[in-house]
This record gives sequence, structure tokens and C-alpha cells, in this order.
Amino acid sequence: MLREHRIVSPRTLLAWHQRLIKLKWTQPPTPGRPPLSHELRDLIIRFGTENPRWGFRRVHGELRRLGHTINAASVRRVLRAAGLGRAPRRHPARREWAAFLKAQTSGLLATDFFHLDTITLQRLYALFVMERTRTVHVLAVTAHPTAAWATQQARQLIWQLGDHAADFTHLIRDRDAKFTAAFDAVFTSEDISAAKIPPRSPNCNPHAERFIRSVREECTNRLPIFDCGHAEKILHDYARHFNGHRPHRALNQLAPMNDPNVIPLPTARIERRQAAAGLINEYRRAD
Repeated sequence: MLREHRIVSPRTLLAWHQRLIKLKWTQPPTPGRPPLSHELRDLIIRFGTENPRWGFRRVHGELRRLGHTINAASVRRVLRAAGLGRAPRRHPARREWAAFLKAQTSGLLATDFFHLDTITLQRLYALFVMERTRTVHVLAVTAHPTAAWATQQARQLIWQLGDHAADFTHLIRDRDAKFTAAFDAVFTSEDISAAKIPPRSPNCNPHAERFIRSVREECTNRLPIFDCGHAEKILHDYARHFNGHRPHRALNQLAPMNDPNVIPLPTARIERRQAAAGLINEYRRAD
């Protein structure tokens, strides 16, 4: 008879009691990162939409240049949620060269050739040299590279560097036949030793190889090249963008020529400038 007049069972009372204990003694959740503003989220999506070849780290670098403090993982989540893909992976250098590169990083130059084809299917060859700061010098473009031509370009580089040449101790290069003893002698005269990478090991010159990948993906593979003069103009414009604006992960998302001590402040007005024949967008704070 008593059982028939009970409102709830003992098991239900015990469950309610445990729930009250849990509510009383459970600590409130610790606050996490503040949510992204709608303006910043829209800006991330804008960069990803207007620049389909950019990965999340490239977008993160542009945001840092504009004074926005945001985690790279947050940028990746926003881009993924918008269906804008992922950043490309990088290939590490060989272990046997890691120690050398790390020890000599303060005084390294790296050089290499890369080719590009004109609309008439003529193959051109560009020679460049990269400094330890990732600053790149596109020396020249020719359809008929020779050892004498490469040596003359080396002399031109040393003349352009001036007193700055004394800051370098090693030049990393491959075993291309155009890099002769005369080519090495130009750098030896400035106390810069040539360090030849092992045969068939392009990843032992990782910074130069990464630049070749960047210039092809972002520039030369995306427009027709008419002739040698056109190629030089486009490559020099891309080098200006690469040195003065393009963020680099190894440089804390700064461009090679940026001052690391300057911290930009966010601004509501952002202007876009196009580089390399309109192939690349650059974003700056509007004055």
C-alpha cells in the first residue's frame, strides 16, 4: 500500500542527489581564447577566396603584417570551415646537411638555375642567388647559358653586394657544369668558399629549391612568357614581392626586408596592390 503512494523511486532520489552534488562542486570551465570577430573571420575568408593558392600559413603571415594577433591554427580552422583547403607540405633537407646549414646560417649564399618556357616553346634559364635572410637576387635570364655567362653574372653580384659581401662565408651550389673554377674564383676572391652539394641531391640546397617552387607556383606557371626581356621583368617584379612583402615561416612570418622590431597595428582600412603582372595580391594598411 505504501509503495503505491510513492511519487518517485529511491533510485531516482539518489540520482537527483548525485546531480545536486555534481552541480555544487563542479568548477566552472576555464575561459579559452576569445572568439574571433566577424570582421577578422571575414578577412581570413577574403584572403583565402581571392588567393586560392595560399595555404593557412600564408594567410596567417598576411594577417600578421596587418597587425592582427591570431593563432595559425585558428586561421586553418576558419579556412577549413569555409572549404578553402590546406597549406602545402614542405620537404626537409637531408640530415647530413642539417648540421652544416645550421652552423653556417649566418654566412650562407645559395645559387641555382631554373628554367621556364616561352609561348614559342623556347626554353629560358634564370640564374639567382639567395642570401641567408631569404633575400633573393635574380641575376639574369638567357636562352643559352654558358660557363662564361654564369661567371660574368657572379661578378655583377659581387659588385652589387659591395661591402655586404664580407658578411658571407659559403656559397651552396650544385655540380652544374656551368659552375666552373672561374665561377668559384669570383667568390673566393671575397673569402666566400663554394660548398658543392652531393650529386642528384637538390634537397641539400633547400632554400633555393623552395624559392624555385614558389616562383613557379605563384608566378611563371600562371602566365605566358613572351621572350627573355619579358621573363626578366616578371622575375624581378616577383623578387621585389618576395623580398619586401611575402611572409616567410622561418622569419616569423615576416618578409626578408622587413624590420622585425616594427609591430604593425590593426587598421580598419586595407588596400590591395597587385604584383607580378596582377598574379599576386599584396595587402597593406591604407593611409
